[in-house]
Amino acid sequence: MIRIRFSAADFARVRFAPRPVPLQALNTAFMMLFRGDDHLLFGRWRQRLLRDLPAAVAPLGDLAGAAGAPLFLDEFGERSGDALEDGLDAVRAAPPDLVRAELERVHAGRPAPPPPWIRDLHRGDAGAWQVLRRAQHAAFETAVRPVWPLVQDLHRAEFTRHALAVAEHGVGAALTALVPGGRLHGDVWELPAPGERDLALRGRGVLLLPAFQWTGHPLVADLPGRPLVLSYAAGPGLPLSPEGTAGTDGALAEVLGRTRVEALAALAQEHTTSGLARRLGVSNATASAHAAALRGAGLVTSARAGRAVLHRRTELGSLLLRGRGHG
Repeated sequence: MIRIRFSAADFARVRFAPRPVPLQALNTAFMMLFRGDDHLLFGRWRQRLLRDLPAAVAPLGDLAGAAGAPLFLDEFGERSGDALEDGLDAVRAAPPDLVRAELERVHAGRPAPPPPWIRDLHRGDAGAWQVLRRAQHAAFETAVRPVWPLVQDLHRAEFTRHALAVAEHGVGAALTALVPGGRLHGDVWELPAPGERDLALRGRGVLLLPAFQWTGHPLVADLPGRPLVLSYAAGPGLPLSPEGTAGTDGALAEVLGRTRVEALAALAQEHTTSGLARRLGVSNATASAHAAALRGAGLVTSARAGRAVLHRRTELGSLLLRGRGHG
């Protein structure tokens, strides 16, 4: 469980990143790559990515250990914009004390000594920093760049969804709904996650960042003197590809359910609840429940017209089906 303790000032300092952040997208993609589960939706994605990664990426594997990755890799450079180079510059500008402490933490207890370039990085050697920069750059170009336009589209949709939730229900309700299983008790935001973490904001505020190549628990980047950055799983929960969210109809059905995939395909044209029920061969109540689930995921919009409710697929819903043979 993650417990984030707000002061009154912190509620006024909850921000949603206006655009995706390249290094956060890279870090979450790599965490997904080495997550260790055998979920069939990501099996082929992992195989393809591991095959395609160039040798220049190998130093990133040297950084991670049993204690996780060093926190200075969470220097995303968000305040400078969305350029990859801004993020890489922010990592390079991490305080030397933080870099040394984090390298010592993640390598503590390892049976083998760290490779020479890590020892050089610990000393602040410029050449070692270039090794790390090349590794991050190559990893981003291979793992994230091909799907970056899709990440940007998904982020815009998520940003809009969150803005509407805040406008309609307030910050507290929007935070509660952001992560399944999340709860807001007074000034404490509780989020499901392994272990126990208790974090006090003390006026730093929170930056919310959706992660579209991550399906696990919320991730926290808690750097000294910075707003707390919370990354949470968003999007369709499928591997991303340049053509859309890659996969097969069967894979999509495993996530949404076969009937909801059929409903999403049917809602390329507007349907009433009863019309959708006839199309799917289900009851009105069942059709309404499926539409509500798809609407909650941002894949369908619904609007009342007199006594009827009209449903239609969103652009995000169309994007999800594109590349699966659906119109």
